[in-house]
Amino acid sequence: MQAINASPRTGVGSREDFERLFREEYPRVVGIANRVLADRQAAEDVAQEVFVDFNRLHRADAPYAGPWLHAAAAHRALNAIRSRLRRAKREAAYPLPAPADPAEEVERAEERRLVRAALARMPGRGATVLALRYSGLSYSEVASALGVGVNQVGTLLRRAEAQLRREVERGTSR
Repeated sequence: MQAINASPRTGVGSREDFERLFREEYPRVVGIANRVLADRQAAEDVAQEVFVDFNRLHRADAPYAGPWLHAAAAHRALNAIRSRLRRAKREAAYPLPAPADPAEEVERAEERRLVRAALARMPGRGATVLALRYSGLSYSEVASALGVGVNQVGTLLRRAEAQLRREVERGTSR
């Protein structure tokens, strides 16, 4: 005895009915998707998804099975193209950075190490003003954080930058 799902919209039907439907309609479903996508592998993926959806939602012996599968293949293939276009736009808008030259990466890492070591050797206020300003804070935000007037930030920053240069030079001359 065959199990029948109680829901009028869904139902499994017999395995034989689904296999017959699959054999009869698969070439046409793949063909529809392939005409839209111009990619046989992607068309076969679309066909598989369409048949899985149909089998989950409908009985294999439904009289509308063929037309439903054809329309679903066209819709799913068109959605795949739209998805490709959206992805291409995102990738064009936010391209991956070019692979870095390993020698340049080593050099940059060494420069960062030298700057961090120099910052660690600096007195607290100079290192702090540099860290705050180069973290993106405005002059007024730096002034507020340090408890000084806005007009003092520029002077403090210039002095700290000069001190940082001396410390980096001192660290590289060792």
